[in-house]
Amino acid sequence: MPRKPREESEGAVHHVYARGNAQQPIYLDDVDRLTYLGLLGRVIGLTGWCCLAYCLMDNHVHLLVETPRPNLGVGMQDLHGRYGRRFNDRHDRSGHLFQGRFGAKRVTRDVQLWATVRYIAMNPVNAGLCHRPDQWRWGSAGASPPWLGSQRLLEYLGAEGGDPIALYAELVSN
Repeated sequence: MPRKPREESEGAVHHVYARGNAQQPIYLDDVDRLTYLGLLGRVIGLTGWCCLAYCLMDNHVHLLVETPRPNLGVGMQDLHGRYGRRFNDRHDRSGHLFQGRFGAKRVTRDVQLWATVRYIAMNPVNAGLCHRPDQWRWGSAGASPPWLGSQRLLEYLGAEGGDPIALYAELVSN
């Protein structure tokens, strides 16, 4: 029986996640991570997405993306398809890199957005890989590629008033 298509809509924000097949690593080294980020930047340019946050872990990835058009599935298929082929070619392997299709939860409330931003940023801290989120080179709390929608994230965080930079700092503090 075919899978039910994902519900997508204009202007939606999604917490997207994917895990390695059989929980195996999807990044073996920094070249893999840079390749993934480069492909993510390419897909962002093609789809018009705004990437609000991301975190690359050894065996999984988290993205927080706003989709101005309903194209999350198309963009993720492009991103993970291209990355999986490059990973397999580079490491002389075959088969699926990712465990099933990606997961996505639509973010619809401010409190949910704040919790998701914190969860993504704190992933490497909770895994014992660093002491603070900004120390993790492979997450948006510690890096700022040109395609990262930091300003848009601050707009979301400041929507209820107050200083969005202070709110972000509070969200990602231990």
